[in-house]
Amino acid sequence: MKKKISPYHIFILGFLALILLGTLLLLLPFATVDGYRLSFVDALFTSTSAVCITGLLSVPTITGVYTLFGKIVIICLVEIGGLGFITIATFIVSLFKQKIDFNDRVLIKESLNQNSLKGMVKLVRITMYIALLVQFIGAILSFLVFIKDYDFWEAVGMGFFHAISAFNNAGFDLLPFGNSYYVYRGDVLFNVVTMCLIIIGGLGFIVIYDVITKKNWHKLSIHSKIVIKTSLLLIVFGTVFFKILEGKNITFLQALFNSVAARTAGFATIDMNTLSSASLIIMMILMYIGASPASTGGGIKTTTFYIVAKHIISFARGKEPLTYKRKIADNSIIKAYILIIVSAFVIVVTNAETIINIY
Repeated sequence: MKKKISPYHIFILGFLALILLGTLLLLLPFATVDGYRLSFVDALFTSTSAVCITGLLSVPTITGVYTLFGKIVIICLVEIGGLGFITIATFIVSLFKQKIDFNDRVLIKESLNQNSLKGMVKLVRITMYIALLVQFIGAILSFLVFIKDYDFWEAVGMGFFHAISAFNNAGFDLLPFGNSYYVYRGDVLFNVVTMCLIIIGGLGFIVIYDVITKKNWHKLSIHSKIVIKTSLLLIVFGTVFFKILEGKNITFLQALFNSVAARTAGFATIDMNTLSSASLIIMMILMYIGASPASTGGGIKTTTFYIVAKHIISFARGKEPLTYKRKIADNSIIKAYILIIVSAFVIVVTNAETIINIY
């Protein structure tokens, strides 16, 4: 009797296989410019960072190190990692009208964190169409910004790279080392387009699907309402505190952009070296919370933050934790606390040496 592989094991093995494939592709001689030889560790780190959409690099910059092929490999890894290889595979199969069996639907359900198998394929199709359309529009609008400083085809490439990276909250850019998007801190079109891409990608596919199909706030699911309200609250919170703490050193547009980008995207229109300690703490809090479930972003998720905050406030007032006149399930509360405890433990352990040196 064959033992069935758990969906969670398939996700893990799939991600490991994707990271390994990306590593091997980046190690190819024509993935880097002449005279620059990428080590296995650097290739592995970059591939892992792209698939896990962290935006971290162990090499100085993407530009000046990677060829066009290398850049395409990185942004493809970002797209697959952000949208999910299960989602993309299901979408491609559905385009060819192939039948998706029960086991595949279970995989889709788990990858999108859903409770039911109903409408899984339809959900994947709609979210993929939306994701591709949003990124395409973002690429065109970004092109209008980059064409001012680069030639036509370079601006086209940068537009698509930036749109994909922003939508997937990846944080990769093609600007020279250390600049991020500081040079575009005053460009309203660039800032608005980038923020929209980050926010839409960070809300999560379930919320996007819900908003498009329901088209009415009162008809939205409780999950969607929580995600939207919490996301807006965090954006306002970050913007207000950045502006108050940094004062005249940054504009309102910079405060807003970095409040949006800090949560998961990793872009910056502020010189990080000039930020006060208080601003850096606010930024770390936003990064820790991150985006929403089934989104392209990371973090402990807005719903986890909402549940814990709601539970603490309700406990302090001696009341049951209710949201939209419904009691928050004990299992959800326990999971939220476990996630916070485990993530905090991982952060402390991985930064143990730094903490010891400080003290």
